[in-house]
Amino acid sequence: MKRVIRIAGWTIAGLIVAAGLVLATGILLAERKAQRQVHVPAVPVAYRDDAQALARGKYLYESRGCMECHGADGRGRVMINDPSGMFVRTPNVTAGNPDIARYRERDWVLAIRHGVAPSGRPLMIMPSEDYNQLSDEDLSALVAYMRSLPPLLSGMTEIRLPLMARVLYGFGMIQDAAAKIDHARPPSPPLQPAPTAAYGAYVANACIGCHGADLAGGKIPGAPPDWPPAADLRPGAVMLRYRTPERFIEMMRNGVRPDGTEVSKVMPFESLRKMSDTDLTALYLHLKALPVTQAAR
Repeated sequence: MKRVIRIAGWTIAGLIVAAGLVLATGILLAERKAQRQVHVPAVPVAYRDDAQALARGKYLYESRGCMECHGADGRGRVMINDPSGMFVRTPNVTAGNPDIARYRERDWVLAIRHGVAPSGRPLMIMPSEDYNQLSDEDLSALVAYMRSLPPLLSGMTEIRLPLMARVLYGFGMIQDAAAKIDHARPPSPPLQPAPTAAYGAYVANACIGCHGADLAGGKIPGAPPDWPPAADLRPGAVMLRYRTPERFIEMMRNGVRPDGTEVSKVMPFESLRKMSDTDLTALYLHLKALPVTQAAR
């Protein structure tokens, strides 16, 4: 009996040591990954700061999630403060932040389109996969608007990830945007906003950070554990609720489904309700035109 107890004790001790080694290795790998150099052949875009560009940039800032994370005035905000230990205070993107004040044209392209800091390290929590396909014209307008924001002072950027999130990041089960993006892929060509499925495909790029490149939804990698999975946006799944563009637009504006139930507040409704009827109609038509997969049936 004593021999069995000794064996069990040594087994448990071995498992504890092995688990500790796995955690330590994951944390070490995460630190190395967060400090790695990402080499991107980013090409600066030609910036405009005329009234039309600034108006377009303001619309994109407010409707594509920038305002949701960085605040209406751009000074940053506490975006996540979760009991699991995840805390995110987003960067101040005005010239009041000395780092932003030093941004050159190429630096804006690196950060927004590629998820890479001017130093070459990956930007954490920045969903650049949503913005990688912005046309040069839209990227130029967005940056012009951000550069026009009054310089403001704010707290320092702070990102704290729970232990398991850091370990999963270290082992590659959670990726930063710089690891997800095909950096050689050219941006979208200039597109005129129109209520068409083709333009809706362009608008839908803003959804892939949470809903995935195929818009199939699922657990959002790196999100707090109490966040619900992102919905499957393909035909045959949640889009069955929305028989008309009007119903879809109403949900995107007020966060309530046709049956009266509320959509999770994880959805960035602060930004989504700023989308124009043209963009939302185009998005609806694109989602309805996606191929129906077996999983969505």
